[in-house]
Amino acid sequence: MKDLQFKRHRRLRRTESMRALVRETHLRTDDLIYPIFVVEGQDIKNPVASMPGVHQVSLDHLTAEMEELVTRGIRSVIVFGVPAHKDEVGSEAYHEEGIVQRAIRQIKEEVPSLTVIADTCLCQYTDHGHCGIVRDGDIANDESLTYITQTAVTQAEAGADIIAPSNMMDGFVAAIRRGLDEAGFSHIPVMSYAVKFASAFYGPFRDAAHSSPQFGDRRAYQMDPSNRLEALREAKSDVEEGADFLIVKPALAYLDIMREVKDRYNLPVVAYNVSGEYSMIKAAAQNGWVNEKEIVLEKLTAMKRAGADLIITYFAKDAADWLKEDQS
Repeated sequence: MKDLQFKRHRRLRRTESMRALVRETHLRTDDLIYPIFVVEGQDIKNPVASMPGVHQVSLDHLTAEMEELVTRGIRSVIVFGVPAHKDEVGSEAYHEEGIVQRAIRQIKEEVPSLTVIADTCLCQYTDHGHCGIVRDGDIANDESLTYITQTAVTQAEAGADIIAPSNMMDGFVAAIRRGLDEAGFSHIPVMSYAVKFASAFYGPFRDAAHSSPQFGDRRAYQMDPSNRLEALREAKSDVEEGADFLIVKPALAYLDIMREVKDRYNLPVVAYNVSGEYSMIKAAAQNGWVNEKEIVLEKLTAMKRAGADLIITYFAKDAADWLKEDQS
């Protein structure tokens, strides 16, 4: 063996303090965005059966939920609404007294330290469950932009810090940017769901948001999971139309796309760690098949390593606690 030549990479792995010293990728609580589902009614805290630990909450429970996040060091939330009334044009989405608009006002008044991101879509509010207006069995792209823009403006009027459109209509960033600017909200950024695949990982979310399509599916406007170059074209269009952040959704199965988006565009990239990714780990952990803490932190770190600056995740509360434990 004395003539054998090789490099000793293990020198930098010998102790925990040495490993920490040379660690390249860091996950922080500030990186985490927690999704919240707000429903009409009083004294409601409904557990979502397919997403253990996640609840739908009414406005009278909302402030306590937000204060719990602040105590954990989480500084950002994204708000989804579950309305009592649905119709063909999703009118509750853009109503000034819609459930999301009321939730935004309440959070900004009572827990002003939080950054509030408004999910801007129609699917939870339409009786057909699609993300745009249906005409003759098809999604009318340009007509849908009108309603989506109205939704963004009323959310900004309510106090949203960031508008996050998730509908995947062509031109949605350009329409919202112009609508916000004309309404006096040129300072409000757009966090675009720039790359959103038609994924099987969304199932549990549709239980939480009551947003399943009543006919067909969303493959005519969400992206084919097989396509890489299309994802880059989508991101490029949103950058040119004025997006301030770029979301890649889902995260775990599309880390390659996330890295390419980050390498090409000088904007903050957001990973959406979606409901199916969450539920699979929760189910495995409940059965004792995996170490939940270790696998979640490894997964979130992988998203950061792939290029994510921020992560929308239902694990935000748990991850914040685990990160604090590791620092103590």
